[in-house]
Amino acid sequence: MPDRVYLDWNATTPLRAEARRAMLAAFDLVGNPSSIHAEGREARRLVEDARAALAVAVGAVPRNVVFTSAGTEANAMALSPGLRRSSGGPVQRLLVSAVEHASVLAGGRFPADQIGLIPVLRSGVVDLDRLRGLLADGPPALVSVMAANNETGALQPVAEVARIVHEAGGLLHVDAIQALGKIPFDINAVGADLATFSAHKVGGPKGVGALVVAEGLIGLEPLLRGGGQELNRRAGTENVAGIAGFGAAVKAALQTLSKDAERLTTLRNRLENGIRAIARATIFADEVERLPNTVLFAAPGLKAETAVIGFDLEGIAVSSGSACSSGKVQPSHVLSAMGYDPAVAQGAVRLSLGWSTEPDHINRALEAWRKLGNTLLKG
Repeated sequence: MPDRVYLDWNATTPLRAEARRAMLAAFDLVGNPSSIHAEGREARRLVEDARAALAVAVGAVPRNVVFTSAGTEANAMALSPGLRRSSGGPVQRLLVSAVEHASVLAGGRFPADQIGLIPVLRSGVVDLDRLRGLLADGPPALVSVMAANNETGALQPVAEVARIVHEAGGLLHVDAIQALGKIPFDINAVGADLATFSAHKVGGPKGVGALVVAEGLIGLEPLLRGGGQELNRRAGTENVAGIAGFGAAVKAALQTLSKDAERLTTLRNRLENGIRAIARATIFADEVERLPNTVLFAAPGLKAETAVIGFDLEGIAVSSGSACSSGKVQPSHVLSAMGYDPAVAQGAVRLSLGWSTEPDHINRALEAWRKLGNTLLKG
C-alpha cells in the first residue's frame, strides 16, 4: 500500500532489509542447531551470532541471553518466584508498576495474592516514595518497571528504581521492549537483574523475543521443559531464521540510533505543535523525558475509535494505544493509572514514528487531523 503512511511503529515495525537478508539465508539451512554435524553447526553459528549481537547491544554476557517466542513469553519467564542473587534470599512477591504492559500485569508465575501495584504520578513516572513503602512492607520482592512506556513513551528512572530495590533486598526486572533501538539501554548501567526484548519492535520478525539475565542471578526455572535447548532454560528447537533476523535488526538499529533519535525528536515535536495548533489537545507525559518517536494525545469530545478510523480513511495508520488487545479499542489503563478521567482515556490516540518516517508523512498526518478536527470537533 504505497500511498499510505505508517505511524504505528510502537505496535510493530517494518522488517529491516538486513533482517530480511539474514532470514532468507537462514531459510536455506537444513541443520538443527542442536545437531553436531556440519549442517547443525552452521545453524548453531547463526543462533550464537545473534545471541552475541543482542548481548553487545545491551551490555550482557552472551550465555545470559535466552531466546523465546515473543516478548510476552520472555516477561512471563522473568516473573518467577525464587529468583535470587547468590548472596541474598529468594524473592517471594512481585511488585509491578501500574502502567506496565498486560503481559507483566498478568504476573507471570506469581500467584495473584502475591502481586502488588506500584502507583505512578500524573506524569506516568513511577512513584518512588510509594515504591519504598511497598518494599518496606513485606518480604523481598521482584519489582518490574518498564524502561519506556509503549503508549505515552515516558521513560522510567530505572537506575534509581534499581538502587531502591536493591537496598531493600529485592530484584529488578525491566521490560525494555520499547527502548531497544530507540534509546541506549545497558542492563549493567541501569542495574537491572533481568530485561526483556522483542524482535519485531526493532525491525526484526514477529514471533521472537529474548530474556537477558544479569551475571550472578540464580533460580530461573524454564517455562518449557523438554530437549534442554538454550542451556536448559527454554526447551524447543530454536527459530533459527527468526533469531538470525533479530540479531541483524539489532545490529542495524544500533548503527543509526543517535542519528535516528535526533531526527525523530524533531519530527515528533513538529507533529505535537501541529496537533495543538489545529485543535485543543492534551499531549500526555510531555513534561517528562520520553521516547523520541512517540505522541499520545486526546482532544475534548474525540473518541479514539472514531479517530483511528478517520485517520485510516485518510491513509494514515495510527492506534489508540497498546496493540495487544485483539484489535479492540478500549480505555487506556495507562492513562487511568495516571489519574485521567475515563472519558479522556477513551479518546487517546497514539502516533509513533520510525526510521523511514519523513517530513511529508508528518504533513499528511496533520492534514488528516485538520480534517478530523473540522468534522468531529466542531463546537
